[in-house]
Amino acid sequence: MGPIDALWHVLNLLAPALGVGLLASAAAKLLWRRDLKTIAWARLTVWACSMSALALLGGLMVFGRDGKMASYGAMLAACALSLWWHGFLARR
Repeated sequence: MGPIDALWHVLNLLAPALGVGLLASAAAKLLWRRDLKTIAWARLTVWACSMSALALLGGLMVFGRDGKMASYGAMLAACALSLWWHGFLARR
């Protein structure tokens, strides 16, 4: 495998985490716009994407392969927890 192929593999591994992080943070800012007006969208997005990516990488390490539903469930839970933490609890 060449370096370009390795880059595509890594990008495809992280694509679900980036997509879920972007969509979840945008939805959170829309649904709770009054509560989250002081929190920057970029801050929520960075935390949601990074925690989702860490959950996917943890699932890859635990199960030894990508694409397990448990990994995707952990990704969603990590994204939701990071949005909750940085959106509502960190400002108190």
